[in-house]
Amino acid sequence: MIINQLGNTVIRLSSIGLGTWAIGGGGYGFGWGPQDDRESIDTIHRSIDLGINWIDTAPVYGLGHSEKIVGQAIKRKRDQVIISTKCGIVWDKDRNIAFNLDKESVRAEVEQSLKRLNIDVIDLYQIHKPIPAEKIEEAWGVLADLVKAGKIRYAGVSSFTLEQLKQIQPIHPVAFLQPEYNMLEPAIEQDILGYCAGNQIGVVVYSPMCSGLLTGKFTRGKVESLPADDWRRASSPYFQEPYFSANLQLVEKLHPIAERNNKTLSQLAIAWVLRRPEVTSAIVGARRPSQIEQTALAGDWVLSAEDKGELDTILKDHHVLLKELQAS
Repeated sequence: MIINQLGNTVIRLSSIGLGTWAIGGGGYGFGWGPQDDRESIDTIHRSIDLGINWIDTAPVYGLGHSEKIVGQAIKRKRDQVIISTKCGIVWDKDRNIAFNLDKESVRAEVEQSLKRLNIDVIDLYQIHKPIPAEKIEEAWGVLADLVKAGKIRYAGVSSFTLEQLKQIQPIHPVAFLQPEYNMLEPAIEQDILGYCAGNQIGVVVYSPMCSGLLTGKFTRGKVESLPADDWRRASSPYFQEPYFSANLQLVEKLHPIAERNNKTLSQLAIAWVLRRPEVTSAIVGARRPSQIEQTALAGDWVLSAEDKGELDTILKDHHVLLKELQAS
């Protein structure tokens, strides 16, 4: 597993981080359906055995459940893992989700996360979404205070635009950014990656496999068979027509590249995001040990110039098609 320095911090991350959204389970608006907690813990332990040295979670994943499971799993392995979690998405007693970046709420969230994770300090802490936008400076000021207080080691943000990054940077240096990045969502290549490189901001990308779509395991039937509380079935545009059929066509074109390298489509999707030197690490979700055993193999795969050139051509044509579908 390749290890990379995170921006200008002293933290060094494995090129793959374990994402724990799905192990939060179901029963709420952004759930992934039922999940066995024992299997989740086994998955976390297996990822550590494979050389993955950091775990990404958030309070909203399972409405606190993911953080609790991560805390249980790392109880005797704290010195082996770097923990990343977030703030800004809260819920009420009826499990209704809301965005809140008020300073009092942010301070309360960090204490709750520390308790659920059963740790003394959070290594990487970030604003989950820049919502509401008018509150990001207030929340960022709190994170700066939390760094000084020793509650968190480094502060970052997720899903911020370039303008929002520039807005908060003078208040306190942004240590890392967590954007969505995959073959279907390459927008950060336009300006954000360059800004991060120029300002020594680490980049840890989420959804490199586009919520499973780029694994080659999805068919129309499989989408229809997803649990009713799996957010992809109703909320993700990637899984809705006419885009879903177009995306399946893309997946078919990726097969020959993966096959000639004796790799899986999942590994190809991960290696593609890691090809960019600005990307420190890719967050890869897993619900079972067997899943992380496969995807972890992409952690040291460097795509050849031939592979990158062919992928550039395939993806350029695909994004032209997507634009045509949007316009129709």
